[in-house]
Amino acid sequence: MALDMKKMKSKMSSLAGGNGKRWFWKPQDGEQTVRIVPDADGDPFKEFWFHYNLGDKPGFLSPKRNFGEDCPLDTFVRKLWEDGSDESRELAKKLMAKQRFFSPVIVRGEEDQGVRLWGYSKTVYEKLLSLVLNPDYGDITDPEAGTDLVLKYGKKSGAMFPSTDLEPRRHPSALTEDKELAKEFINTEIDYGSIFTRKTTEEVKEMLDEYLADSEGNEDVEKYNTENTVDKAFNELLAS
Repeated sequence: MALDMKKMKSKMSSLAGGNGKRWFWKPQDGEQTVRIVPDADGDPFKEFWFHYNLGDKPGFLSPKRNFGEDCPLDTFVRKLWEDGSDESRELAKKLMAKQRFFSPVIVRGEEDQGVRLWGYSKTVYEKLLSLVLNPDYGDITDPEAGTDLVLKYGKKSGAMFPSTDLEPRRHPSALTEDKELAKEFINTEIDYGSIFTRKTTEEVKEMLDEYLADSEGNEDVEKYNTENTVDKAFNELLAS
């Protein structure tokens, strides 16, 4: 059997993106239309928890919230919160795990780029679930008679952050009229394990140690660096 050059180019594109970057799609200001692609396990709405803001380190999957593993950062955040001061709780909010959702989508007008991952907030997730559970629409991911979604993305007047408004198309439509392309879209496998960074308990401990050591100018962090060291918090977690 001859090589499938289309698949080979796709593999090369994935490598060129580095760490799964080629998968991600982010809405631009204005209006765009997407179609959620059905997932093999019947759930195209994947939930993950990430830690951000640990110095200059990129976000990573929370060992505690995603996998039930020991996590020194989670312990540190809880101690900050239990302190009760405004400063400690502000830092806890900054470092605590954040919930994000992801769905495989085809972006209308950009079908040539294949299936991509759209990441969104809990608010958008709730809107999507409401739509999915609305009997007027049925299975919005159905390849033959699903529903396109119009996204209106951007900052509203007076808002600090952009928001996403969703509006389903009034009429159902096919994922694509090209049957072979539809099959390719549906059979696209997204390896979440290779896309998102997963850290071991020891790796998180090392990053937190480094963060605390580099935070000498932050009095609130210094307090927890001296009175509630990471080693102590880690030992207490293992003991419990």
